[in-house]
Amino acid sequence: MPKITYIDMDKTVHECQVDDGHTVMEGAILNNVPGILGICGGSCACSTCHAYIDDAWADKIGPPDDIEDSTLELALERKPNSRLTCQIKVDDSMDGLVVHIANNE
Repeated sequence: MPKITYIDMDKTVHECQVDDGHTVMEGAILNNVPGILGICGGSCACSTCHAYIDDAWADKIGPPDDIEDSTLELALERKPNSRLTCQIKVDDSMDGLVVHIANNE
């Protein structure tokens, strides 16, 4: 079970075990990490699970697909390393992943 580190808007670090097959968003919600809202339930329709992938992980996680890219247009403060956490499926290779939660309010 990979460990994912979520860093919230207040710079509080949340280290969480997330089951393979869950999304990064689901991992945050199941572990009560603040700032990941997931209002659309993970259907890539709202951008309330927006986060920044740590630079050390950006190449490994990869860029958004076209649908996610369009939805990210709704996000506040989009950056080159922006991703919707509902679109990132967790697997063992993501052990140690660090995500910085964006302003999703």
